[in-house]
Amino acid sequence: MSNLEDHPAEQRVCTARPQEAAPATELLRPREVPLGGPRAMTVRRSLPGKNRRMIGAWCFADVYGPTDVGAQHGMQVPPHPHIGLQTVSWLVHGHVRHQDGLGSDQLVRPGQLNLMTAGHGIAHSERTPAQAPPRLHGAQLWVALPEADREGPPRFEHHADLPAWQADGARVTVIAGEVGGRRSPARTHTPLMGAEVMLPAGTRLDLPLDPAFEHGVLALDAPVHALGHRVEAGSLLYLGPGPASIALRTDHDAHLLVIGGEPFAEDLVMWWNFVGRDHDEIVAARTAWEGDRHAPGTSPRFSPVTGDEGPALPAPALPNARLRPRPRHRE
Repeated sequence: MSNLEDHPAEQRVCTARPQEAAPATELLRPREVPLGGPRAMTVRRSLPGKNRRMIGAWCFADVYGPTDVGAQHGMQVPPHPHIGLQTVSWLVHGHVRHQDGLGSDQLVRPGQLNLMTAGHGIAHSERTPAQAPPRLHGAQLWVALPEADREGPPRFEHHADLPAWQADGARVTVIAGEVGGRRSPARTHTPLMGAEVMLPAGTRLDLPLDPAFEHGVLALDAPVHALGHRVEAGSLLYLGPGPASIALRTDHDAHLLVIGGEPFAEDLVMWWNFVGRDHDEIVAARTAWEGDRHAPGTSPRFSPVTGDEGPALPAPALPNARLRPRPRHRE
């Protein structure tokens, strides 16, 4: 998914300098962002937040829907670029069609994973197909790539069969990394985890955690209670390293995501759909995209998205000031 804001805020992250101890928990409430034109679908963006900008290598989290596809045409995100990250597409309801510059053309359904690794650069589109179910609801997340892998070739994976188990009435599906002794086949580049938890009303689940990881609980469709907090749909609860499990409960049938990873120890600059390390790198990626957008196929960085006939998304203007890093967590 693209960040379609006309004036995207610079999201700058740095962990290279010593910092004061972060709070054990922090509730990140989302802001609403329109995803497209006048009939745009609204998403709720909780990460990056005002104070906290990453959880492990996870650096972006949008929740969208439930949306009536007939009334709003669902998701219609035209071809757009990414660098330095992985996109994680997860659905609760509906279908989304992914197409990219590698020639991938993949429909993702609930319980399946689309994982795109941008590396040095890739363009893709995500659209609700014409014959999709009437309701669309899901999440889009990004994972920052570490220095050793961020300039590698782009890659796309689709995983229709992910490890899952049931406990205490809940169902847990492992999206990335390892949870409860089950490991996802998805390829990751830093120590991290991601899981969907389906909680029936009135149930409680004690989910095992890696004590070395920081974690986040992202409610998708109903309030979830965790660590003394009520996490409303679209909100994200941060939990610092240390605990070996987390108790999750709900008064309603609920879907939620639990994400986590080792605190990311590299300086990042995030702007629009790019994750880089400095201002000049972001400028170079924007210049390459605009060149490819006006003359598709002229640059080796962003191959055209074959099969998507819509016009590519223009890059917003860069800010007047140079993009500079700032702490991943603001005290």
